[in-house]
Amino acid sequence: MAFSLKENYGPQDLIEIIRILRAPDGCPWDREQTHASIRMNFIEETYEAVEAIDKEDSELLREELGDVLMQVALHAQMEAEAGRFDFDGVCDRVCKKLIYRHPHVFGSAKVETAGQVLQNWDELKKKEKDQQTLASNLEAVPVTLPGAMRAAKVQKRAAGYGLCWQDAAEPLEQLSEAGKRLSAAEESERQLAAQQLLFAAVGAVRAAGLNPELSLTRACEQVTHLLARREAESENGLAELSDEEKKQLWREITMFPNGENPL
Repeated sequence: MAFSLKENYGPQDLIEIIRILRAPDGCPWDREQTHASIRMNFIEETYEAVEAIDKEDSELLREELGDVLMQVALHAQMEAEAGRFDFDGVCDRVCKKLIYRHPHVFGSAKVETAGQVLQNWDELKKKEKDQQTLASNLEAVPVTLPGAMRAAKVQKRAAGYGLCWQDAAEPLEQLSEAGKRLSAAEESERQLAAQQLLFAAVGAVRAAGLNPELSLTRACEQVTHLLARREAESENGLAELSDEEKKQLWREITMFPNGENPL
């Protein structure tokens, strides 16, 4: 194996290591992988990097960003083996995209605010990808996004065409209607009622100026934290509680009391 060990490594070393691992005399596991087989790995590594950001842990973030970069290099090496593009091609494409979408930095365009930058970015992206219709814009939202994130993006893009709810009262009213519909729905209609309820809930959170996906993530974290704390405070865990006490505990926790947010 023609590879020299070093005290410090850079991007080209990563590319070479991945190439060696994928070579005929490299690692059996790495050689067997395809884009599809490591698809979930990419997602998991990305979420772990996001978790490091949430924890404000720079050392962990450095490690997790390395894992994400490894996934990029691995996918690029697979494409290089097929003769389509390599890691340099990936860098070339993203550099050209950044230059094109920042005409106020690399060109003669003038902007005053971050909002104008985002507006220009969106317009240039639509032009670049030929997304000039409502349908093409909505269809471009990745179906693989988490549900709340995707719903928020669909609503935001629809709002750009004058659609979607215009104020906070409208999604809240629809949310109430959906709750009643779901509770009274026949089995065949429950799915549609659930869709209406969740989509309206995302709209209500967006209207409040909050991120639905992040809000739901924090809700799960808070419930987990509070239940773990209550369990630790009980001599015999939650087993000592009656069914009625468990019901009351769940209600108290899912009302998200002030002053008990661990995040």
